[in-house]
This record gives sequence, C-alpha cells and structure tokens, in this order.
Amino acid sequence: MSNPGSSLENGTNNTTDFDDDGKPRRKGWFFGLFDDLFLVVFSWQSKGTLLTASAHIITAVIGSGVLSLAWAVAQIGWIAGPLVLFVFSIVTWFCSTLLADCYRHPVTGARHYTYRQAVKSTLGGTKFRFLALAQYSNFIGVSIGYTITASFSMAAVKRAICFHKEGHKAGCHTTNNKFMILFGIAELILSQLPNFHKLSVLSVVAAIMSFGYSFIGIGLSIAQIIGGNHGRTSLIGVQVGVDVTLEEKIWNILTAMGNMAFAYAFSMVLIEIQDTLKSGPPENVVMKKASLIGIVITTTFYLLCGLTGYAVFGNDASGNFLTGFGFYEPYWLIALANVCIAVHLVGAYQVFCQPFYDFVETQCAKTWPANKLIKTEHPIKVPLLCTYNFNMLRLVCRTIYVVTMTVIAMLFPFFNDFVGFIGAFSFWPLTIYFPIEMYIVHAKIVRFSSKWILLKLLSYICLIVSLLAVAASVRGLVVNVTSFKPFQSVS
Repeated sequence: MSNPGSSLENGTNNTTDFDDDGKPRRKGWFFGLFDDLFLVVFSWQSKGTLLTASAHIITAVIGSGVLSLAWAVAQIGWIAGPLVLFVFSIVTWFCSTLLADCYRHPVTGARHYTYRQAVKSTLGGTKFRFLALAQYSNFIGVSIGYTITASFSMAAVKRAICFHKEGHKAGCHTTNNKFMILFGIAELILSQLPNFHKLSVLSVVAAIMSFGYSFIGIGLSIAQIIGGNHGRTSLIGVQVGVDVTLEEKIWNILTAMGNMAFAYAFSMVLIEIQDTLKSGPPENVVMKKASLIGIVITTTFYLLCGLTGYAVFGNDASGNFLTGFGFYEPYWLIALANVCIAVHLVGAYQVFCQPFYDFVETQCAKTWPANKLIKTEHPIKVPLLCTYNFNMLRLVCRTIYVVTMTVIAMLFPFFNDFVGFIGAFSFWPLTIYFPIEMYIVHAKIVRFSSKWILLKLLSYICLIVSLLAVAASVRGLVVNVTSFKPFQSVS
C-alpha cells in the first residue's frame, strides 16, 4: 500500500481522506467528545469549521475565573472595572490573531500541532525551556488554586443547607480541610488515568458544569436586582478611608487585574484548537474570525457576571460570589451551583495536570531507560468495566504530586490571591510574549522598524502590569499567612 503522506507531498494523491500532512482529514476533533456535544446541541452539519472553533474557544475560556470578577470590579469601580476587562479582551484577541499566523512553520509551511511545538520550532531551545517553566509553574499554581476553590464550594453546599434549616443568622461554619482532603482523594484516583485520551468524557462534563454555575450566578444576581436588593457601589469601587486604606486600595487593584488576567488564560490551547480546522479556507483566516467571535461572547458573559455581581453586593463583594453567601435562597440552587463548581474543577484539575505528569514520566523514562518499575505496565482487570494498566512510576509520582498540592492548599487557602497570582504569572509569557516573538519571526519583521517597536512596547507594558499584579498577589499571600494558623481554614 502507498503512504498517503508521500503521495500528498508528490501531488499525486487525489483522495479527500487525508490532509496535506498525511493525517486523516480534520473534522474538528478536540478533547474527544466536544464536537459531538456541539453537534447534538446546535445540529451543526459539519466539523472543523468557524462555528466549532468558536465553540471550542468559548468552552476553553469560561471557567472558574468568572467567580472572582464581582470582587475584581468592586476593587476598581463602575468605570475602570469594565474598561480594564475590555482592555484585557482586546489585547488577548490581538495576540490570538498573531498566534493564528504561527500555526504553520514560516519556512517549510509544516503544521504545528501544539503550542509547545510552535514555540520550539519557531524560537528554538532556550525560549522553549522558558515556555516549559511558565507552563509547568502555571500547572502547579492551578492545581493549588483549584483545590482551594473546590473545597470552598463543597463547604458552601453544607452551609447552604445549614442556613436553610437554622436561619440566615446562624454561623454554620465548617472546616475546609476535610473537603480539601476529599478533593485530593478524588484527584488521586483520577490521576491514575494514563493520558488525555481517557479524559474526554471528564472534559465534556467539566465544560457543562462551568456554564451551569456561571448562568446560575448571573440569574441569581439579576433576580436580586429586580427584587430591589442593591449593594453600596461607587464609580471608583471600594473607597479609601471607608472600606480600605490607600495602600490596600492600590494592592487590591493590582490583584484584581491578576484575577481578570486569569479569566482570559486560554492561549495555550489556541494552536490545538486551530489544528482541528479543515484545510480550506486557510486555517489562520478562520481562526482569527473564531477568536473574535469567542472573545466577544465571553467578554459579554464576563461583564454580566462582574457587573451584576457588583450591583448586588457592592463594595462588600466577596472573592467568590457563589461561596460568600450574599445569596441564601433558593438554597438548593446555591448548593447546585457549588456542586457544579466542584465537579468542574475535578475535571479541569486533570486536564491541566496531565501535561505535567507526561513531562515528569517521560524524563524519568529517558533517564532510566532500563528500569522495569518505570517501563512495565501490569494489566489489572476491573470487573464490569475494563482492563487497567498499572504502572509503579505513575502511582508514585502522581500520588506525591496530588498530596503535595493538597497540603500546600491547606497551608495557603487564599482564593483571590492565588487566582491573581496564577493569572498574572502566566498571562504575559503565554498570552503576550510568545505569540509576539513567534509572529516577529514568522512575519520577518525588521528589527527596530515601527511595527517591531510597537509589538515590543505592547509586550513590555504587559510585562510591567503582570509583574505588579504578581507582586500584589504575593504580598496578599504573605499578609494572609501572618494572620493565619496552618491547617485551620474555616468557611
């Protein structure tokens, strides 16, 4: 049989079953079952199109970042809050268009199947190692942040039921540690799944959950506003001398910007989404349109969450508007929203951690190629389910990782500061720096030309903003640690 890849290169293959790289023709696959889900819901007749790419972007963007937007707007106010969120959306969209042009190699025209592959082939080894550092640090931060958020949500379910039974004046306090341990046990089990291909169902469930709790939050806020419940708000947000000191105001604004950056942290999957598109029309043209559609819809969604949440809670908005208990009734809906958050984060944790697991296990296999404990897979038949391939390295490494992340979360259970830190730390390198640097190489932009200067200026401005937001989040963590007793987090 002939090789379809060779035939394509020679221009002799007339079949429509393969793309130009010899792989089966793209039909829009991404995270396993997403396309099938979208086809069922929206009755789309084809895959790998503008519509499917836009849907993938929306699914990738909307997540737990929406929970902190009411607090973030409260720190900045009615004018600057929406404006800053809008600026983040514009910058993210602009850099996503640059990234779309980097899908194919600037010289050979070969496809880049992943973000990491694009950086490595375009920028080389040194910058690729910087990318790896940024990505893996982000994975670790996300693991800790998700553990904290999920435990708060599980505690909120218990508190919602308690408030309904005992009244809104009751304390209904509960320790968060047991919920962090419960979340950690769930991740210990799921982390033994070998790779991404086993996570497709988990990814679909996580996506549905993220939309579920977001819509519940917006709906509850709108219901409160219609009912005449309004918080104390102002054009400049929390007021100096009334709510906070001047120093606290400045630090909170910077942390809020980190929270907003976290809400737009999706650039690392854009190349993967672009790789789902059909060959014609050109992938970069379709991807630019999809990025615009996706970001417009998600920004509208974010503005609804942030502004309606601020309108209801005002300057007293909590860091997570679904666990801060500005809402009490209907208690079952509050509990359902928090269940959705916890279930979403159970799946999202694994999606973020699998690349880190793969990196560690691949490096171990390269370092000790003859070690049977690392290489050997032991098939274990699970009654009524399937055959599970047990591996000692996978068990030990992933258990150590999950246990370590859980312990750190119990030591530093500070939601907004962690979200702000993750967002600020990852936003510049992954969303700004690498897309700009790759585009400069790809488009062969002359050094010190006006276009080169403007792109570099954008990168440096975003770097300064990110560094300030990182400093604010670290400062918040330090301040909270000094007044917090380890392993005694209470909701």
